[in-house]
Amino acid sequence: MGPEGLSDLRFERQRRRLIEAIRERGIDELDVLAAFDRVPRHLFLPEAVRHRAYEDTPLPIGFGQTASQPSIQALYLQTLRLKPTDRVLEVGTGSGYQTALLAQLAGHVYSVERIRELSVRARAALDALRINNVALLVGDGTIGWPRYAPFDAILVAAGAPSVPTALLDQLAPGGRLLIPIGDRNEQRLTLFVRTERGLESQEITSCVFVPLIGRFGWAE
Repeated sequence: MGPEGLSDLRFERQRRRLIEAIRERGIDELDVLAAFDRVPRHLFLPEAVRHRAYEDTPLPIGFGQTASQPSIQALYLQTLRLKPTDRVLEVGTGSGYQTALLAQLAGHVYSVERIRELSVRARAALDALRINNVALLVGDGTIGWPRYAPFDAILVAAGAPSVPTALLDQLAPGGRLLIPIGDRNEQRLTLFVRTERGLESQEITSCVFVPLIGRFGWAE
């Protein structure tokens, strides 16, 4: 076995340990855990932090952005209860890792990233894994992606001062929107569901994300 094979084997063991850590944090949906098993996180990270890929921690990916903590991403996926027929909007492609996880669980994923270099890097990693049910857009994620609306699920991977109305407008009946809301230092991860009675909301947990920059977010 060459050095590359040994490296892959090491990462596989680390990935299994990460999945156990995610389980210990209360994530018990088998399809969510299986997605983490199928998607190699190290392929989505810069070389300098790749050796830390399977730590349950956020990691820097350049441009002042981070790859989110895997257990928080697992909480997102479990909370949204995605179905294979769902059309999903992701605001903040970042490294593309969560995009790849979404692609395992939903029918179509539409992901918006404001930093072009990150979007290009994410596309290269997705293509390398032959993930073909994802569309990427470089632009302001706070205005969503109206061309492909309505969405069954929308998730925002950055902290917002309030819920962008444009995203609520693109939520399908029965659709779920998961977004961190608060100030620049701390937020509450909040779930909104469009029901026949209107929008219902539920706070999930406290969290810390990079700020959501855009027309309906924070000023740059």
